Amino acid sequence: MEKKQMRRILVASLVGSSIEWFDYFLYGTVAALVFNQLFFVNEDPTIGLLLSYASFALAFFIRPFGGVIFSHIGDRIGRKKTLVITLSLMGVATFGMGLLPTYQAVGIWAPILLITLRLVQGLGIGGEWGGALLLAVEYAPAEKRGLFGAIPQMGVTIGMLLGTVALSIMTLLPENAFMTWGWRIPFIFSALLVFFGLWIRKGIDETPSFKKVKESGEVPKLPIVETLKNYWREVLIAVGAKVVETAPFYIFSTFVVSYATANLGFSRTATLTAVMIATIITTILIPFMGMLSDKIGRKKLFIGGTIGMALFAFPYFWLLQQKSVLILIVATVIGLGVIWAPITAVLGTMFSEIFDARIRYTGITLGYQIGAALAGGTAPLVATALLNRFNNSYVPVALYIIFASVLSLAAIWAVKDRSNQKLDETHNTSAM
Repeated sequence: MEKKQMRRILVASLVGSSIEWFDYFLYGTVAALVFNQLFFVNEDPTIGLLLSYASFALAFFIRPFGGVIFSHIGDRIGRKKTLVITLSLMGVATFGMGLLPTYQAVGIWAPILLITLRLVQGLGIGGEWGGALLLAVEYAPAEKRGLFGAIPQMGVTIGMLLGTVALSIMTLLPENAFMTWGWRIPFIFSALLVFFGLWIRKGIDETPSFKKVKESGEVPKLPIVETLKNYWREVLIAVGAKVVETAPFYIFSTFVVSYATANLGFSRTATLTAVMIATIITTILIPFMGMLSDKIGRKKLFIGGTIGMALFAFPYFWLLQQKSVLILIVATVIGLGVIWAPITAVLGTMFSEIFDARIRYTGITLGYQIGAALAGGTAPLVATALLNRFNNSYVPVALYIIFASVLSLAAIWAVKDRSNQKLDETHNTSAM
């Protein structure tokens, strides 16, 4: 395949993924700063914040359903068509959020409408990740599969970075202007990004792996049934491996926004800046970690990052307690910028390598989205509840990160590293 087409494929995978995650993370950051005051109004600020985070978590539980729906389409009709639908769905929901009336204007309908649009976001992102990943991985040469699989993973952090930058700019507005209309601008602006993403994806052909399945006449009638019947072990492995990639991520990027501002006295701008700097660093490191996995193997890199995550849990919170902006930045950079990078860089490629092409979209999506539902969206909620229950002590939250790491280590131990095999030779033989 010529380099120009390969570049377009990678750009299509990255751009679409970045836009989806921009829309998705925008909600998470605004939930901590705005929605608890404008949509989830309560006399107790902690209750308002918990309700806001609960709405954030809710979309994670709908993601597996979106994953089932769109992975079915992806394994039956194709990766490309599915990606167009998921991106359009996400764009409509996010744009709609920017136009919603607040609780003061329409009462209980405000949170109801917000939650409805959040659920639509969850459906869209549920199907997006698997398609964006397979678009890159199924086109990749065997010796560069780690690098190619890392590219759509960059979309997660680029999307988060775009959301953080957009909100950081908006927070420079006077408080009243930000709370009235400033927070809405990034949501409305996202419509332009969606149109760009759809244009990029328009010129992409279907992946070689899916074409082979279609030509062989082996397209499954019900991919989810076959996946749960023949690949349930691989799904469980993927769910377990996802835990360490998702729970600490939302602690470092979302929970810290409210924790550092409300409990430790940091300014909103300083906290968002720390997250932004760490996000830039991890975005730069992800492709290099993908390339490294092509040399030393996915499993070794994942295990190294997971052990690092467990070891850093207590030092991270101790550093935050120093109440220095510089140390806040350093702590966030180490956790989110450096330790998390190898884990997320290899996760998608590793998942792809343990599922057969016939049900690969369904398999990787189930593992990823169930893991995200169980450990991702709930992370800020669990961390906030633990703080509330244990008199603002960070010890239970640090133990929570360690628990997530141990769980993922146990899951990944069952995986045989298949970095050097051709992708379509990996047929239900990943577990030992």
